[in-house]
Amino acid sequence: MKAISMISVIICTYNQEKTIARTLDSILCQKCHLPFEIVIGEDCSTDGTGAICKDYAQRHPDQIRLFSNPQNKGVVDNYFDCLMACRGELIADCAGDDFWVDDQKLEKALQIMEGDNSITLVHTAWKSYNEQTKTTSDSPQQPFPAPVTEGKTMLEAILTQTSMPVIQLCTSLYRADVIKEAYHAYPSLFRGSDIVCEDLQVSFFVAMKGKIAYLPEVTLHYSQGENTVSAPKDIRKQFDFFKKATNQSHEIAKTFGISSETTAYFFRQRTFAMLMHAFRAHDVQMRNEAIDCQKQWGAKDNVAIRMIKAITACEPLWACTLALRQGVLKLKQVCR
Repeated sequence: MKAISMISVIICTYNQEKTIARTLDSILCQKCHLPFEIVIGEDCSTDGTGAICKDYAQRHPDQIRLFSNPQNKGVVDNYFDCLMACRGELIADCAGDDFWVDDQKLEKALQIMEGDNSITLVHTAWKSYNEQTKTTSDSPQQPFPAPVTEGKTMLEAILTQTSMPVIQLCTSLYRADVIKEAYHAYPSLFRGSDIVCEDLQVSFFVAMKGKIAYLPEVTLHYSQGENTVSAPKDIRKQFDFFKKATNQSHEIAKTFGISSETTAYFFRQRTFAMLMHAFRAHDVQMRNEAIDCQKQWGAKDNVAIRMIKAITACEPLWACTLALRQGVLKLKQVCR
């Protein structure tokens, strides 16, 4: 493997005028013995995000490359367009509302990558950052806390993660050639109208191709509390994102023959979650889509799934049960 000469840092941003300067500042202050470029994909924002990015690019012309999209591409296409434009042998990224909190983040990861060519990605600990309260909270416990883990042992966990990302990509530094090779070999797993996640396939393929290193130091504050692509406030958008993200996991699992009780349990849980979402929304179309997904995923019924399907199959029972649930929730609020 040839020597590393540059790092590329991807920033995808859309309507983040309140946070994008914070993100850029946290990257520009990095102290690293190799040069790094910042590749910004500004996705046709309707607020002042574009002007802020342009200002930073003008002030740092040798370091920042700004791609101002004339039309909104969406996060996935924006991300992979930026990735394909990266010049560095190593790639990092940071969302336009997140920010790094360690000015040695790149340097620490780089030293590990330079010392072992079999390591395809280095990631770190992180904290959630509440934009309303300006406070942080610890992320869930890392399921693979060892300094180095054989990536292939992580594949199922990456596909079936529920409460946390096994690899938080905004903390990571990974090898560009590994992911670009996978991108060209399996294009349907990276792009398409039903692809809503960019981090899932990146994490999966770099783990499949090498070892994963983990640093317990916190290097990222992950922004929460605002309306985002992965956590939209619109009920229908929530359902669609959840459905498409699970479809991504299923397609990757099917492509590489990953199947066990763990994956079966994951798809049962996702089926139940989608049915509950439909139940709360009192939406027949969502219910039907959830059942279609259950068939596609090969998820078997369990007691919980059978119960919610039975309730939502009978409109009077559905309405009555939903009203009862809402009454209980109101009572709990009164009793607080």
